[in-house]
Amino acid sequence: MTRHDAVEVIIAKRDGAELTDSQIDWVIDAYTRGDVADEQMSALAMAILLNGMNRREISRWTAAMIASGERMDFSTLSRPTADKHSTGGVGDKITLPLAPLVAACGVAVPQLSGRGLGHTGGTLDKLESVPGWRAALTNAEMMSQLESVGAVICAAGDGLARADKKLYALRDVTGTVEAIPLIASSIMSKKIAEGTGSLVLDVKVGTGAFMKSVDLARELASTMVELGTDAGVHTVALLTDMSTPLGLTAGNAIEVEESVEVLAGGGPADVVELTLALAREMLAGAGVTGVDPAAALADGSAMDAWNDMIRAQGGDPAAPMAVARESQVVTAPASGTLTRLDAMAVGLAAWRLGAGRARQGDAVQAGAGVRWHARPGDRVTAGAPLFTLLTDEPDRFERALDSLEGGYDIVADDSTGPAPYSPAPLLIDRIS
Repeated sequence: MTRHDAVEVIIAKRDGAELTDSQIDWVIDAYTRGDVADEQMSALAMAILLNGMNRREISRWTAAMIASGERMDFSTLSRPTADKHSTGGVGDKITLPLAPLVAACGVAVPQLSGRGLGHTGGTLDKLESVPGWRAALTNAEMMSQLESVGAVICAAGDGLARADKKLYALRDVTGTVEAIPLIASSIMSKKIAEGTGSLVLDVKVGTGAFMKSVDLARELASTMVELGTDAGVHTVALLTDMSTPLGLTAGNAIEVEESVEVLAGGGPADVVELTLALAREMLAGAGVTGVDPAAALADGSAMDAWNDMIRAQGGDPAAPMAVARESQVVTAPASGTLTRLDAMAVGLAAWRLGAGRARQGDAVQAGAGVRWHARPGDRVTAGAPLFTLLTDEPDRFERALDSLEGGYDIVADDSTGPAPYSPAPLLIDRIS
């Protein structure tokens, strides 16, 4: 590998030049080994944020990140593989019913997931509220479970895209998290290294999402689809609304319970709609046709796959879930139509109740969270329950209530009848 100088690479991008393949390969490798200092990579990350990267640069940067660690190989499995990645939201429990549903339809799902930080919940935190369930699996255990059960949701090992772990932490403290080339390469380096044959991206848009505007979300989605395509992974992206939280719960144990309702053929309509939309994309990407995932929800086969997946990772799917020690009901202040429920307000409330963490490594409460008893478009009555707040620590209620203040609108009826309400579509766009 040709050796370069870190300052030379920083200056090139600072001045708006394209980085060469050689420069990119060297700087990622040298940073992973510790030969490029954090302050130098910080300067380069800021230059990338300000001046951007073209498709070739982003593709090469992603390839260099992949090369910094190991790659998984699922080619020996007896069925095709498909994975899904969400950019994160509030009440976004979709991975939980989706993985066993797709497995029940004949596609293996190697879902490497993460923990929550801030207002967005983490899939592993939710599943760890299931008694006995464990997130850490060896590669051999993962392969065995994919063959026997068809679905794995587990923590990613430290060996995948090792450069990303260092760079992700650095971006978090240097104001460069928002750089789309770095977001896209971070997500896609791990997903490509994971070795899945096809990938569906759920890119959230709205107040509770990382991307607040459709234009930025579309740019991120298009960049990630291009990266997947360049790497030979069949990749599509759905842009989905995250102005309103998904379902009726935000927390850990309560989101697992809602996911099980979906697998039992019930559950909130929006969770079912998005789960089925993503399942159909995953099946199509894996080349499986003529299979209706809705049938697998109806006939119990998806629930069977869920139970098998939980048991395979040490969990007891029949065990009672954790229940918060304290609860507080928030009632509707007026009668009328609920026209807005802000995802960020709900996510912050759940976080402040103990469902999320402020720093990596903090503990979370299994039973904490928020239930909402109405969704936008529903009629509500003054004095009736609007939210139920759940926590083990009652001194958390006040700050959670502060988060919800101004986070919803109730419009009273007038002489012509109920307030008009036009729901925003859950599925905004598809990019392939």
